[in-house]
Parts: sequence; structure tokens; C-alpha cells
Amino acid sequence: MPVIYLITHEGQRTELHVPQGQSVMQAAVAAGVRGIVGECGGSAMCATCHVYIDPAWLDKVQPPLSNELEMLECTSSERLPQSRLSCQIKVHAELNGLVLRMPASQQ
Repeated sequence: MPVIYLITHEGQRTELHVPQGQSVMQAAVAAGVRGIVGECGGSAMCATCHVYIDPAWLDKVQPPLSNELEMLECTSSERLPQSRLSCQIKVHAELNGLVLRMPASQQ
């Protein structure tokens, strides 16, 4: 099972063991990770699961679709080139070790 690392804005690191095919947001919410809200349940409609992909991993994560890019315009924290919605990052074996940083706020 792939391991994903979520790092809060304050530097606290959470290790998630995520089944392949599940989104990072689903795994984070199920594990009770503070700072990943997922109000829309994973349909890319709320931007409350915003994360920053560690630059070393950018080429390993599928690029965002147009609906995600549109929703990223609505994030409460600064949108960066490595911004993504964690509900749209589906975990697969090649993402084992993925590092994601969380913004200061989701709302």
C-alpha cells in the first residue's frame, strides 16, 4: 500500500497508508487529518482539500483537469504552480512516498 506524507503549514508530518485508487483527500479525511476538509466529498467543487505537491513529485502526479484548475482559483490560501486539490490525486504504486504540504488555511 503506498505511503503518502502530508505536512501541515506548521511542519507536523502525517504518514498515510493509502489503498491504490483512493484519493489522497479520502484517505486524509478517513484518518482525521486536520486541515483537509473535503466539504464536497471529492467532486472538485469546494477547494477545501488544497495541497502543494513537493516539487520533486510534480512530474509523477497526473496534471489537473480543467475543472480542478478552475476550482484552484477559489482557494483561500495562495495558489502556487504546485497547487492541487487532494481529492483529484488518485493514489497508485508510483506515488509511494509522495510528499504534500498543506496550506495555512482551507477556508
